[in-house]
Amino acid sequence: MSIISVTRDFLDQTGQISRFTGRFFSHGLKPKFEVKELLAQCYLIGYNSLPLVALTGFIMGLVLTMQLRPSLVTYGVQSELPVMVGIAIVREIGPVITALIFAGKIASSIGAELGSMKVTEQIDSMEVSGTNPFKYLVATRVIACSLMLPLLTIIGDAVSLFGAYIGVNIKSVTNIQFFFVQVFESLSYSDIIPAVIKTIFFGFAVGLIGCYKGFNSTKGTQGVGRSANSAVVLSSVLIFVIDLLSVQVTNLLGLN
Repeated sequence: MSIISVTRDFLDQTGQISRFTGRFFSHGLKPKFEVKELLAQCYLIGYNSLPLVALTGFIMGLVLTMQLRPSLVTYGVQSELPVMVGIAIVREIGPVITALIFAGKIASSIGAELGSMKVTEQIDSMEVSGTNPFKYLVATRVIACSLMLPLLTIIGDAVSLFGAYIGVNIKSVTNIQFFFVQVFESLSYSDIIPAVIKTIFFGFAVGLIGCYKGFNSTKGTQGVGRSANSAVVLSSVLIFVIDLLSVQVTNLLGLN
């Protein structure tokens, strides 16, 4: 495949995603809202992802602490371990890792679900019956992802910090109150607020790409699998792009 064809495909898909995004804002956010379906998606997307996010967060905090300790001991600053782990988790590692786990689970699920509905003509049937499939299927899932990922990130950060506390106590003894006081004294609103805000955009990207891939799935069951796979890949890439842009914005605003 030549560079020209790759570039053409990239620009074509970028244009289609942009048009899909514009359709979301122009049609998906207009009344009447599918509140019942939105609440159902919040439960399915948020609550069902909680065990995986919590487990990943706990392991992340534990491993990060165990990996940082030897380096800090070498320089004689092991007392700063809670501070360094807390800042790293809350500002960067927690939001990004949680978003990637979320993308792997939710983007593939949405892509496969809507893709199956597309190839079996259920979406066409909804249009015939008078239901707006874009509002019912796409808008509810994108909004649910945008709302649930920040909450999952906050919970994941809390569990991760607890894992870090366990990691600190593997080779020393630290009071849990002292540990968390030390962590939160090192954090400020400029650390927490930008980290939470960017997860809203992470969730929006995951939901939008999952819906886009599923809504445009073709070629039967093989196309459904391809839609689910490409939804995970593309949404993961977008998470890193959004994270890069958010760092630049916070630098310009003097929040870093």
